[in-house]
Amino acid sequence: MWRMPRLSAAISCVPLSSESLPSAVARGLAGSFKALSEPARLRLLSLILAQPGGETCVCNLVAPLGLSQPTVTHHLQVLHRAGLLRREKRGIWVYYRVERRALEALRRVLR
Repeated sequence: MWRMPRLSAAISCVPLSSESLPSAVARGLAGSFKALSEPARLRLLSLILAQPGGETCVCNLVAPLGLSQPTVTHHLQVLHRAGLLRREKRGIWVYYRVERRALEALRRVLR
């Protein structure tokens, strides 16, 4: 089971960065973090990243999550609107791919 690493008191008091985020950037990143705050969305992101080729159809995501197709679609739409997923319609199905630049932006803030 994955666990969040503990920070010592000395480390946690050190500033994360010498520069403050501009307000517009902070608002955009906050929207992405908010989208990821739902456990099902975080699981969706990890499932998509784990797929061969880094993409999958919504039809492949329903069973692993144990949620209905409309619920999975809703969560995927939230992630898409937050800029975390790209989507492409192929016939009647929509395929999703993680927007790696968006993940990299989130990672840089947390360094």
